[in-house]
Amino acid sequence: MKIAILGYGLQGQSVYEYYKNQDNQITICDKDNIQDLPDGVESQIGDTYLNRLNRFDLIFRSPGIHPYDIVKANDPEILSKVTTSTNEFFKLCPSKNIIGVTGTKGKGTTSTLIAKMLEACGLNVHIGGNIGIPPLDLLRNNIDSKDWIVLELANFQLIDLKYSPHIATCLMVEPEHLDWHSDVDEYYQAKTQLFRNQKEEDIAIYYAKNENSQRIATTSPGKHIPFYQIPGALVAGSHIVIDGIPIVRINEIKLLGKHNWQNVCAAVTVVWQIKKDAEAISSVIREFSGLPFRIELRKEVNGIKYFDDSFASNPAATIAAIEAIKGSKILIIGGKDRGLDLNQLVNVIQRSNEDIKKVILIGQAADRIASDFKQVGYTNFEIVDSSSMDEIVTKASQLAEDGDNVVLSPGFPSFDMFKNFEDRGVKFNEAIDKL
Repeated sequence: MKIAILGYGLQGQSVYEYYKNQDNQITICDKDNIQDLPDGVESQIGDTYLNRLNRFDLIFRSPGIHPYDIVKANDPEILSKVTTSTNEFFKLCPSKNIIGVTGTKGKGTTSTLIAKMLEACGLNVHIGGNIGIPPLDLLRNNIDSKDWIVLELANFQLIDLKYSPHIATCLMVEPEHLDWHSDVDEYYQAKTQLFRNQKEEDIAIYYAKNENSQRIATTSPGKHIPFYQIPGALVAGSHIVIDGIPIVRINEIKLLGKHNWQNVCAAVTVVWQIKKDAEAISSVIREFSGLPFRIELRKEVNGIKYFDDSFASNPAATIAAIEAIKGSKILIIGGKDRGLDLNQLVNVIQRSNEDIKKVILIGQAADRIASDFKQVGYTNFEIVDSSSMDEIVTKASQLAEDGDNVVLSPGFPSFDMFKNFEDRGVKFNEAIDKL
């Protein structure tokens, strides 16, 4: 079979490894000049990498490539040959006990909580998707028909998803990735793909306080269960509660910030549909402190705490960090400008003026943020016109005093200055280590 792999990032490489020994003729197509292509593999590199795809029997789209771009370079009929590693995983997976998690933020944290809770309940669990292991790589783990699989799925994987999991979960959804989607409706429609192909015996879980989440999840023909509202898990007084059973005290939750209460409630609601083991679930909530680059207290130097929230790539995530980290802050924001509305972020920063000693603006978005600040009369900011994280952190440390918090919570993607959010976070951490 003639196979084209469009994009040779982690998921493209995963597709190659899975299909390379099956008498397939594989061609790797990528816009960038790849230095480490496998020996003997054909390639189609450069601006025309999406051209002439009709000659292939099967075409694997990597998440970052929009289906429209494939059609534009070929014809609408080409989509009948296009699949993804996520679609193939659903088709090939020996277990149908699949849990899918989507939303604008909190997907990785919620997915990890679910996996850890299920493990604490004594079940065999595999986790991957947009977090950690690419879907097809999970098939190497000898998945049994009774195992559970947790997939974190972003809009990039969902836009052409042809399958739905047994339990689909939608967290808070807000406008995002508008530089990739044609409009916000397409973004919302991509999320609905997680639910559309469910059956009546399947379960759709959603955040009750978010209209977008509810509208997306209720496209499912399955059973609808809200969280943050009965019958799902919710905050009741000083506890997280489900079915009237207290699961954990709020002050025992190790994750920082009230936004993480949503993630905890989502995870509890999912796991409760599988196994009602309050003690096992509670133990995970009391122990799990979060994933790297998510409001992570990285280090304390000279009485100054440094928080790495590099994963925050939209304004809502930065607002969550501002609210989660108590005390005086030097806030570092900015990055690649995708044109998202900044009004709420600007207003939150203006209202938090007593807590935010200075805002350091970086990256492509710095000038637009500065302009929006000036329009509301906020002047407590400074632009650092440098792509060096060492210089940015040095400036922040000079502005900070004993007892302050330096917070990298950019609110924008990293691609104008760094490879990805991990690269941005690692360089932030390395800069702290040099202080």
